[in-house]
Amino acid sequence: MNTMVHLVITLVVSLAAIGPLAGARWVWRSPRTGILLWQLLMLTIVLCVLGIAFLTIPELGVTVAIALVGVATHHWLGTLRTRRRHRDVLSLVARVDAAVPGVLVLDHPLTVAYCVPGLRPRVVLSSGALAALTRPELAAVLAHERAHAKERHDLVLLPFLVLRPIFPTAAASVALLVEMRADECAAPSPLATALRRFTAVVPPGALGIVDAAVLARLQRLAGTREPLPALVRWGVVLAGLTLVTTPLSFLVW
Repeated sequence: MNTMVHLVITLVVSLAAIGPLAGARWVWRSPRTGILLWQLLMLTIVLCVLGIAFLTIPELGVTVAIALVGVATHHWLGTLRTRRRHRDVLSLVARVDAAVPGVLVLDHPLTVAYCVPGLRPRVVLSSGALAALTRPELAAVLAHERAHAKERHDLVLLPFLVLRPIFPTAAASVALLVEMRADECAAPSPLATALRRFTAVVPPGALGIVDAAVLARLQRLAGTREPLPALVRWGVVLAGLTLVTTPLSFLVW
């Protein structure tokens, strides 16, 4: 019974932390720290739910665990199928351009830029984007998209997309932090100018430069890019680890 009480308390505390963390601006200064904190928070919630279910009815715990794995697998396989179809379409309609080596170009008047992630990632630009962007802006956009591919932000987002029906705020917050992290890999001033030129959404399964929080990204690019002090970052990580080890310690013992 004592274990159950601790798991419930930890779950309540974790759920209560979602709102304040989603509204926090300090994580914008160090997006990777913010992403890690969200990962630890969501892992804590999942562990608490599984622990409570197992302690209540063992069969229920098994069912919940299987359901989580099943939903995650279904989502991931669906995403892989979508990307494969999109790659097939790109192989038919996209072209290469000497002005942007290693990038696929779509002949389309709208300004579009996105990354199709995977083991062989592809960065895609529209001809409209090539015409609209200056050389520095284009370099910033490509740096942003290549950061998505290099750091496998699609895998970072996967668990949050799976849990999005239950925790939409968490999914939106992490998606914003992922974009801000990619922004850190580009020159801020040209990227901010380029952001104002993009008007089209990206295809399903892709990671693009256009999102629902462009204003927040522009505010960050226009402000300070000074990261959080190392002591603060380590303190945040330690707090997250303490939170996630709480249900683990009670479940193990």
